[in-house]
Amino acid sequence: MAENQHESRLPVPSDPVPAAASRLRRARTAVLAHFFVAGMVIAVWASRIPEVKQRAGLNDGELSLALLGLAVGSLAAMQVAGRMVDRYGSAAVMPPAALLASLALLAPGFANSLPYLFTALTAIGLGSGLLGVPMNVHAARVERRYGRPIMASFHAAFSVGGFTGAAVGGASAHLGVSAPLTFAAVALAMSALALAVRPWLLRGRDLDAAAATGPTPSGSTRARRGVPLRIVLFGAAAFCCMLAEGSVTDWAAVYLHDARNASGAVAALGFSAFSALMAAGRLVGDRLTATLGTVTIVRGGALLAFAGLALTLATPWAPTGIAGFAIMGAGLSCIIPQVFGAAVEYDPRRAGRNLGFVSAMGQLGLLSGPVAIGAVAHTVDIAAALAVPAALCVGIALVAPALRGAVATRTAPAGTTA
Repeated sequence: MAENQHESRLPVPSDPVPAAASRLRRARTAVLAHFFVAGMVIAVWASRIPEVKQRAGLNDGELSLALLGLAVGSLAAMQVAGRMVDRYGSAAVMPPAALLASLALLAPGFANSLPYLFTALTAIGLGSGLLGVPMNVHAARVERRYGRPIMASFHAAFSVGGFTGAAVGGASAHLGVSAPLTFAAVALAMSALALAVRPWLLRGRDLDAAAATGPTPSGSTRARRGVPLRIVLFGAAAFCCMLAEGSVTDWAAVYLHDARNASGAVAALGFSAFSALMAAGRLVGDRLTATLGTVTIVRGGALLAFAGLALTLATPWAPTGIAGFAIMGAGLSCIIPQVFGAAVEYDPRRAGRNLGFVSAMGQLGLLSGPVAIGAVAHTVDIAAALAVPAALCVGIALVAPALRGAVATRTAPAGTTA
């Protein structure tokens, strides 16, 4: 059966179709807002790290230790968030998580020591981790009601939030606005946004009637004793994808500068091109998914990312290196949205816990990637190190068929889409 062919159909709502469509549009806007908040908070923090480091009187090694707080908080929260979503519903967990992530941004601006900054960043990590799982579960619920792929658009909102946060942080630094004042303004604005859209979230259980009465996925009868194999494969794909993303984030400029003799300004274009094409890919990803299907998007995207990085490594010129990183960003852009969506839909009864596992695997890849690349670069060279994420992109392509059948029917009654 074709991948995007209808498998089941949601019951026709009793409300008039225009009212149902309006509620669905508002719900989509609310989820987009939460993705924007998540991207904004992290980017604003990252943009003011130099001032925070100076205020706290930290050296590079101490700053690295402080940054571990983000990882500790995020990884811990993802496990708790999954169980909370399964028990209370994504709509109940999202708003307080968004408030925690936003208001925790206040603390780093006043950090005056390593323990203080570590604790502050752990709080931001907790908020971000608690927010990541329910907003993806709710996004999948809205997508199911729409009856067509829209998951990539939510992740595009995260990218837009990242760009906006970086711009706000950079502009405030240029204008001489202090980091504490910048953090306070953004924290209050993002909190207000999360509270404003809260009434628009879909109420009730995340499990639609069709999903609740659908067949249990093969192997999920052992779910209470362990993680289903299919979810492990999704986690492996998320790990590989986000390791590759993290590697480019931290090492693209270094590679172009050291291995291709690019100036500092030109070297910085590598990550900029990667980020821009990743955001653009997510903006068109839903249309491509509707046309080509999830497996083709993930497999093709992974191979495209491999080709882009291969171009970067195989040619001796900085411009082709920048183009290769841009192609890689386009290739990776829609993989995480599809993998996360599949993790939610594989077994909606355990959507939170399954997504919590897959998200944690992705976060582990994002955090370990730059460290692993650095170790290989120190032992061999940077080109050999970047061959690691290239190989992992091939691994994603090999795992892609596991997504087939995991994504539930994205079909709503005619007239309810917006």
